[in-house]
Amino acid sequence: MSLKKVLSMFLVAGVVTFGTISCKSKISDADLKTKVETAVSASPAVLVDVKDGVVTLTGTVGSEDERMALESSAKAADTKGVKSVVNNITVKAPIEINTNDADLTAKIVDATKDFPTVKATVVGGVITVTGTLEQARVMVLKQSLDALNPKKVDMSALVVK
Repeated sequence: MSLKKVLSMFLVAGVVTFGTISCKSKISDADLKTKVETAVSASPAVLVDVKDGVVTLTGTVGSEDERMALESSAKAADTKGVKSVVNNITVKAPIEINTNDADLTAKIVDATKDFPTVKATVVGGVITVTGTLEQARVMVLKQSLDALNPKKVDMSALVVK
């Protein structure tokens, strides 16, 4: 065999080997996003975005532990495809439920002062609304009562005109 043929074969083998190594299949951002969304699907309030392998998480969760767990899940979704994770998830402060009937009863007086056809009572932290009210004003009343942070606002006995 001539030296030219041997060198040519080595050159071709080298090009094929280098081409195979450098053409490794890289996961697309869309596929990576799907993997990460599946990994964090337990928290539907969290959104996932991926650009060039960098995963960005946004949304709101109830605790710092949950926030960090979601970041770990995103990293673990594809350890080779995820270059980094930007964790923009915020932790919302828990709402303290008011179960003090006397306190709620006192606050209801102010919340319902603009609704003379409505009566509200409190039992066990649950506000029950009775009476009649125009459809256009129902949402305003509901928001006023929800702002008191009771266990529940029951408006099922309210007659809406």
